[in-house]
Amino acid sequence: MPVFTLGIEEEFQTIDPTTGELRSHMSKIVEGGKIILQERVKAEMHQAVVEVGTDICQNIQDARNEVTYLRKMIIELADAQNLKIAAAGTHPFSDWQQQLITPNERYDQLIDELRDVARSNLIFGLHVHVGIESRNEGIQIMNAVRYFLPHIYALSTNSPFWRGRNTGFKSYRSKVFDKFPRTGIPDYFSSAAEYDEYLALLVKTGCIDNGKKIWWDIRLHPFFDTIEFRICDVPMRVDETICLAAIMQALVAKIYKLHRQNLNFRPYRRILINENKWRAARYGIEGKLIDFGKQEEVPTHHLIHELLNFIDDVVDELGSRSECEYVLKILEMGTGADRQLAVFQQHNDLKRVVDYIVEETSFGIR
Repeated sequence: MPVFTLGIEEEFQTIDPTTGELRSHMSKIVEGGKIILQERVKAEMHQAVVEVGTDICQNIQDARNEVTYLRKMIIELADAQNLKIAAAGTHPFSDWQQQLITPNERYDQLIDELRDVARSNLIFGLHVHVGIESRNEGIQIMNAVRYFLPHIYALSTNSPFWRGRNTGFKSYRSKVFDKFPRTGIPDYFSSAAEYDEYLALLVKTGCIDNGKKIWWDIRLHPFFDTIEFRICDVPMRVDETICLAAIMQALVAKIYKLHRQNLNFRPYRRILINENKWRAARYGIEGKLIDFGKQEEVPTHHLIHELLNFIDDVVDELGSRSECEYVLKILEMGTGADRQLAVFQQHNDLKRVVDYIVEETSFGIR
């Protein structure tokens, strides 16, 4: 079986420790970080966002070491600027209209095209790259893995608040991002050639200038030999990030293994998978998803256990059993959204929620 390398990107909030508001770091964290972390740290469109990304990791243990190190370093760099780092899909109360935009030609072009849709996109995600042997294999794996995206998404939900309101969603981040073009669950593609023809048409007609403006929940990366999972809110804890990455890697390995055995996983239509994605955003792990094979609603907890069973025969080969089984801990303690809501219900104070997120972001690091 191939190695199925990993690359993990996390987007973080920079927080004023006194007010709990988002506060621009004016690229100081990024500038300081590049001395130590080189290209593993970068600015984003909004100046209150900082992104870190691992090098290529050969296994989940390498990924844990990298993610832990990068969080530790970015927290220390923020401390030096009298800022805190928070990992959640949205900020509980800061307003995007008050946030500064990073001076950058690419961001200027995006805002010129998308206007307030781009300006209001003050959200924080987790992106996981899993290495693949070929783009043709990648397309077939992507087609099958789409079914499991709502399951993974439900486990990552970590954005119940938006601009000071309890939205009623466990992940409001996706509702904000839905305003962008070319987002959500991708269609089925019969081959890499068909996918490339689609991209070429969009470039030819001026819709995009390159494949990085395809912002689906999962995509073949336009420049790397990876499948990139983009659906998740950034989780609070390193343990949660590593768990989700391990599950994504195991799903890719499992579908690959089925293909080598001339077996396949039934692909489902985008419009059906979207029903489950909506439920995952609304209810997280506490609701029900549709089992399309049985054609009935099933508690999300049950489907998560089925997912663990589905990947069980590949996790030992990948060396990721304990990381995948951390899912059981998430089911027990709740997702980031569940925990944020519990803090708010206890204190009725969104600043306390921000303080909790900051504390959880460094869990297991210091």
